[in-house]
Amino acid sequence: MTQPHILMCPPDFYGIEYEINAWMHRERPSDRAVAREQWLALQSLLIEAGARVSTMAPVAGLPDLVFTANAALIYRDRAILAHFRHPERQGEEALDEQWLAAGGFRVEQPPEGCFFEGAGDALFCGDTLFAGYRLRSDARGHQQIGARLGRRVIPLELVDPYYYHLDTCFCPLAPGQAIYYPAAFDQYAEAVLKELVPELIEVSRNEAQRFACNAVVVGRAVVTNTGCPELHRALAARGFQPRETPLDEFVKSGGSAKCLTLRLDGEDAASWRGEPAGVDAA
Repeated sequence: MTQPHILMCPPDFYGIEYEINAWMHRERPSDRAVAREQWLALQSLLIEAGARVSTMAPVAGLPDLVFTANAALIYRDRAILAHFRHPERQGEEALDEQWLAAGGFRVEQPPEGCFFEGAGDALFCGDTLFAGYRLRSDARGHQQIGARLGRRVIPLELVDPYYYHLDTCFCPLAPGQAIYYPAAFDQYAEAVLKELVPELIEVSRNEAQRFACNAVVVGRAVVTNTGCPELHRALAARGFQPRETPLDEFVKSGGSAKCLTLRLDGEDAASWRGEPAGVDAA
């Protein structure tokens, strides 16, 4: 098995400099020193869980560069770049492209005229790409990406502004198994998830607000923010190894463990990771 490989960006210039989601309030600033401690603790926990962590250089004026999950969708050696809805984040795009190209990925632009926010809104569970839309990414773009990759795409409408990216309310654990917060989805999306994902672990409202769904999966280890005891009990009962680390400084910006990471070798739940090279099943 290939060692899990994760991209992170140190929070040297992280802060609440603008407001582009319901969590962000400039009058409630982040403590940069505490944020760095929390980021380092997450990095250490991921390495302890068996991951290799690479880092990209932080850049002044781009406080959300720290949220590397949004940089791109990774599929084998391909990286489909983000095109951010908000101009405040669009300066990240060229830097993400440079880093991923230097890292050996075949970098592709997202569909023209579409907003697409990378692995924040596009997550594989089994052979299916589940794709959040409306608040940040465009459904039309997801369908075009699915056609490029030869993979089925299931669009999921997000309806709660506090859960503006799919990875804030849905976390694939393994093929056919995922964590989710039902109230973040419209009625149709919730029904589709129940139909297509055999085992869904429902997260309570209180734990969703602690970003329980914004977890990083490394093998059987599942890393979350603190304050998710119900989810951790459910995970342990299923043979996972839940781990927690405080990430409240990043919650102020609407992010947590998953937002701070981009899995460069593909998420554990993506069935294509176990396929022979060159196999692309439609």
